[in-house]
Amino acid sequence: MSLIGSIISGVLGIIGALTQQQTNANSLWGTLQVPLIPHFLTNNPLPNGFPWGLLTAIGNNPYTSAPATGVIRSYDFTVSRGQIAPDGYQKDVILINGQFPGPLIEANWGDTIQVTVHNNIHNPDEGTSFHWHGFLQKGTPWMDGIPSVGQCPIAPGSSFTYSFQASLYGSTWYHSHYSAQYAGGLFGPLVVHGPMQSGADYDIDVGPVMMNDWYHGEYYEILKSVMKPGGNPRPTSDNNLINGKMNFDCSTKAAGDNSKCTNGAGISKFKFTQGKTHRLRLINAGSEGIQRFSIDGHNMTIIAQDFVPIKPYTTNVVTLGVGQRTDVLVTASYKSTQAFWMRSNISTACTPANQPNALAAIYYNAADTTKAPTSTAWNVPDPGTCANDDLSLSVPVYSITPPQPAVTKNLDIDFYVNSTGNFLWRLGGQSFRADYNDPVLLQAANGNLTFPAEWNVQNFGSASSIRIIVNNPGPASHPMHLHGHNMEILHEGPGNWDGSTITNSQNPSRRDVQLVRAGGHMVIQYDTDNPGVWPFHCHIAWHISGGLYANMLEQPDKIKGNLVVPMVVGQTCTNWNSYSKNHVVAEIDSGV
Repeated sequence: MSLIGSIISGVLGIIGALTQQQTNANSLWGTLQVPLIPHFLTNNPLPNGFPWGLLTAIGNNPYTSAPATGVIRSYDFTVSRGQIAPDGYQKDVILINGQFPGPLIEANWGDTIQVTVHNNIHNPDEGTSFHWHGFLQKGTPWMDGIPSVGQCPIAPGSSFTYSFQASLYGSTWYHSHYSAQYAGGLFGPLVVHGPMQSGADYDIDVGPVMMNDWYHGEYYEILKSVMKPGGNPRPTSDNNLINGKMNFDCSTKAAGDNSKCTNGAGISKFKFTQGKTHRLRLINAGSEGIQRFSIDGHNMTIIAQDFVPIKPYTTNVVTLGVGQRTDVLVTASYKSTQAFWMRSNISTACTPANQPNALAAIYYNAADTTKAPTSTAWNVPDPGTCANDDLSLSVPVYSITPPQPAVTKNLDIDFYVNSTGNFLWRLGGQSFRADYNDPVLLQAANGNLTFPAEWNVQNFGSASSIRIIVNNPGPASHPMHLHGHNMEILHEGPGNWDGSTITNSQNPSRRDVQLVRAGGHMVIQYDTDNPGVWPFHCHIAWHISGGLYANMLEQPDKIKGNLVVPMVVGQTCTNWNSYSKNHVVAEIDSGV
């Protein structure tokens, strides 16, 4: 029997062999007990019936119109080590409040999100920090959560409270930004409710659908294998999860692997109501793999990409690079007794994977949840381009025409092997390495604009808008993520950019992660309306560990003149300096 055949055979026994506690600890993700998400939160003022009042998706600039609700959404995270078996293979992980994936953070547009993170990672100790993916952090660049940029790491035994405005709305996630730590389990979903565009009405919000490639090795051991002299820069994943669950064929364990493994651990389940339209919030929370998501027999209408509402279009397969999100609407148009497979397949044309195909079950409201679906997958072959959908399909609801750029710069991607035999990535000719004890933003706030080359600081001065050309002549695609902004994606495609072609010059696609294909290019642009130091990097964990990262220094005079760094941020450095004086910090990669 083929590997996928044995996986599906195990799935057919739809009742999991392990308990939810064994697979996902204290988390309910992947079970039918997960509560549905409301259209918006109501324990707050509702002017004109909505938390955002009369603001609309098409009529109000999302980057300048966030309402000042005055509402604070508070969360408390304790980060600690644990042991779980999300696919039946028991392994060491790092958990948030004893949960994998981590708990949902939920807010309305304009609310303040506050999260206190307690670092209880011991035996061995590790620092940590948390990034709130996709938020602009205007006026709060030190809350972006990147150690060596806006803060020092949260030292073992210490705590830090992040506080920032939910300045955009839609679906996103949070994750550790300390080394490749999130590959060990430190991530979770985040939903911000906001106004809906015309043609995007729905009845039921099913909530986050997180997809992630899964490695049976402990993340730090994988990192050592990647970063050592002569190491393997393309580690192979062992499985693919949906909402933290999937089965694994334990007979395929490597020879000599004595780890506990249980066949038929259990898959994720979802509920549809016949005749209703459902919103699914797709999130690629993986370490490397490009995901191709589908639901047997059901078309999907895409209504948002990352934090950007777009004009709806219909597809059978959604492609997501690491860090990308896509909100889709799905209408349950079959009989109430039916069930269907949800699928997410890692594109093996782009990423090595031992078991790339994830399954979850969708049950209509009168279906028998003890029986496996029998549906058939769409016949949509993987094009193997390792790219997102054509940019012409992605048209933002709120139209913005980019100006002629004040500055244009090439930041091309390449790689090399250094003198000690380590494989490293470069962005703009430089490989990055963090200094945890000396954050770039804090230096800039003090007027120091001279930095070591390995910090890869790109100082754009007072330029009002920046165009970045990324040529990627190598054999790997890269999901490139810009912090602090939504990038305008002017063009992408094979080869180098021709210097003039723009896909939609009047209203280009916008998002915070964009795939640049192997042997291809992308051209992005953004206005410098957010003084700070904003990371621009590949979101593949092993690539950023290898240095594929730059710090975009924006409006340094305004950083020094207008931003006052809170003392609690400086305290992260006081705590970290004290810790690192007496402990060896095992920074074997870029650090972020």
